[in-house]
Amino acid sequence: MAIGEDIMEPNAHLYLDLLEKVVTNLVYGDAPIANEWFPERDFREENRENGSDWPSTAHTMVGLKRIRNVRDVLDQVVADQVPGDFIETGVWRGGVCIFARGYLKAHGITDRTVWLADSFEGIPDTGESGHPMDREMALHHSNHVLGVTADTVRENFRRYGLLDDQVRFLPGWFKDSLPDAPVERLAVMRLDGDLYESTMDALENLYGKLSPGGFVIIDDYFIPACRKAVDEFRERHGVTDPVETIDEYSAYWRRSA
Repeated sequence: MAIGEDIMEPNAHLYLDLLEKVVTNLVYGDAPIANEWFPERDFREENRENGSDWPSTAHTMVGLKRIRNVRDVLDQVVADQVPGDFIETGVWRGGVCIFARGYLKAHGITDRTVWLADSFEGIPDTGESGHPMDREMALHHSNHVLGVTADTVRENFRRYGLLDDQVRFLPGWFKDSLPDAPVERLAVMRLDGDLYESTMDALENLYGKLSPGGFVIIDDYFIPACRKAVDEFRERHGVTDPVETIDEYSAYWRRSA
């Protein structure tokens, strides 16, 4: 039995099963965009399940296992009545947040918001003053793929019938948009900023708003720069909750206090 399975209605199960496959496009299997990290040019189901390709059409690149992790933690916070909203920092085409909004709608949950924090321009150019590990990755050179406009993401939500007042956008670089973001309380925070600085900005500005019993998901935990930020933050703030692996790239933990 999946986490919180007893709260799920049969129709919600069917809808969310399908939504998982649609946002990852396991339905049609679009060809990936070959890149420095994932050079494969042909669709392979195992790559899409593991989030190890850059889809040409799918609305998320996180893969089926990570989408199911989002579903599991949402099941848990709903079952345990953990208060707060859902936020993703780094949304690309919006697929994870589309799934989260679909989850809330499937269960008739009207008192939680899905927040999308993103530059909507791609990855920042860290420049000479940036963290050395971020400069080494130089992900901004892939912004022709990684940069997706807010209007495009809104249109993607609209196509699912999920663009409404429970979806809120936080545009801008995290260092600018997150300190004064009107987010009061979080139940799930999903960080997908890749870089050391982006990850640290999100943790420093959002972790204090996470309810006990809420979840932190780190999409890029096994990227060294991202993991360094997470490990330094946890050590500095005395976070000892165990980190659980999702797949070969991602991890999460549940806040105990």
